[in-house]
Amino acid sequence: MEPYIFALLVFTAFAAGFVDSIAGGGGLISVPALMIAGVPPVQAIATNKVQASAASLSAMVAFSRRGFIQWRKDGIALFIVALLGGGAGALLIRFLNQDFLQAFIPILLIAVALYFWFGPKPKLDNQKGRMSVAFFTGTVAPLLAMYDGFFGPGTGSFFMAGLIGLCGLGLLPAMGLTKVGNGASNLGSLMIFALSGSILWGLGLAMAVAAFLGAQLGVRAAVKVGAKLVRPLIVFMCVALAIKLLMAA
Repeated sequence: MEPYIFALLVFTAFAAGFVDSIAGGGGLISVPALMIAGVPPVQAIATNKVQASAASLSAMVAFSRRGFIQWRKDGIALFIVALLGGGAGALLIRFLNQDFLQAFIPILLIAVALYFWFGPKPKLDNQKGRMSVAFFTGTVAPLLAMYDGFFGPGTGSFFMAGLIGLCGLGLLPAMGLTKVGNGASNLGSLMIFALSGSILWGLGLAMAVAAFLGAQLGVRAAVKVGAKLVRPLIVFMCVALAIKLLMAA
């Protein structure tokens, strides 16, 4: 690979990490870039998991340091469930119909976009929810983590919508737990991809460092600006992911 292409991919990972830490969907930037650079599709998806894991785990650490993740109450259980779910999803990839998902997931993404655009503005403080985070962790989170393991687009947005709309969490606590769930599911699926030998480790690790730094900057922007940045970016990424999936269907 030419040095300038390598450098461009690293910069792309930085941008993907920034976006992913706020609204999810960083793979919409990084996976096409890898494929344009000539990386085969399976290796592109597997290598992208390295930078995606770094970005989401970086954001998780940043939110945790700011006190937005209650580890003993919610975070540890969600991390374990999502880690196992992501690994299970990666193992199930051979047996699931991805053509159906490419047709159905855009509908859910548009629904999430409409919810964030027309629904009530996310509050900074927690509100009364329809279910507890513990119940969400035991029922919804495993499904989202498995989905992330075998397909993935929009997982962060789905976590955000569920934690805000179902559990009543405030914007920043929901973002923090989203990074716990999404980071763990990315890590679980990454372990399976690593065993398959599909990852380009040199490129993946370089992109991971850039994604880590991009995510740190993204978290700072989200904390400083709040809903004024998060809501439109989530809507944009959901719509962009839906259009991408519809074009590929």
